[in-house]
Amino acid sequence: MPATARMRSTRVLSAALLLLSPALAAAQQCDSSVLSETPPAVNFRVDNDLLGGEKQDQGYTNGAMLTLVSPNLADYTDDPCLPGLARWLNRYLERLQPGGFEQQNMVFSIGQALYTPTDYTRTDLILDDRPYAAILMARFGYNARNGDDLRTTQLQLGVVGPMALGRQVQNAAHHVFEGEDFRGWDNQLENEPLVGVVHERMRRWGDAGRNAGGWGWDAIAHWGGALGNRATYLNTGLEARWGWRLPDDFGSTPLRPAGENTAPSRGRRSGWSWHMFATTDVRAVARDITLDGNTFRDSHSVDRRPLVGEVGYGMALTRGRWKFALARYHGAREFEGQEERPVFGSFTISRML
Repeated sequence: MPATARMRSTRVLSAALLLLSPALAAAQQCDSSVLSETPPAVNFRVDNDLLGGEKQDQGYTNGAMLTLVSPNLADYTDDPCLPGLARWLNRYLERLQPGGFEQQNMVFSIGQALYTPTDYTRTDLILDDRPYAAILMARFGYNARNGDDLRTTQLQLGVVGPMALGRQVQNAAHHVFEGEDFRGWDNQLENEPLVGVVHERMRRWGDAGRNAGGWGWDAIAHWGGALGNRATYLNTGLEARWGWRLPDDFGSTPLRPAGENTAPSRGRRSGWSWHMFATTDVRAVARDITLDGNTFRDSHSVDRRPLVGEVGYGMALTRGRWKFALARYHGAREFEGQEERPVFGSFTISRML
């Protein structure tokens, strides 16, 4: 690995440890019974179109997200299981926090997403393909559960444009894996702050939580939407799971706001468990900054399609404190003239603390 790549990897690791330190310190203040039933967790997810197996390097070409998940909370402002900074912040975000539920937790994540056109060799503006865009975003999520019902709300704050460091991250990754540099990053969207709110509700049916020692299935419906200059849409969909000792949570799809080990669960299991899952999502989209371009200034854009969706499938494996999930997604064309339907893969590794 080149020295510059090693330096970037070291910085990323140092930043991750810096984020984890307050969460680990807060976890030590939690009641032992809370930790035994719903321990905090850390998840790391990587999305890449090359993982989709279609040799694509376009569209949503790469993403990475680090997520910290709290244990079950008595409340969002005074519970010692949360770091002091999170409790202070939550006092100003009370309208986003649901109340009167059996279980609730908080999720914090930080991630980056990169979007590129098909032809990486061109340095000019490619008018009939999507803009170059990089997004760097932090998310504060609030989950609340009653039995087989869940609601989740996320506040999203971030930036699109050169400040999101898309060119640097993509070139560093391609140098490590001996790929070609994308040459059109000078045409990327301009810097713009991003603010948005995402809200979803979920309902689950089936065996999860009742098949601790055997085979089972469940189905999780979701519906909701997003409002903001990053994206504005309404969506709905369904996830189905089948396997050995299904987790008592609300889905294994890593892209869902409350998916992949982030929603409140019940009980902590030892030994092996595994399951397969399939998911669908349909969105009526009013805005997508990666296709519509900058909000407050002129920029490159394409003719976005108002109705899009995707199907996905994968497998999740759990052993003790560790969980691994691998998924593949096939999407509809997102804009007029798009040559290929999006295909990408996602890998998530999670650990209970």
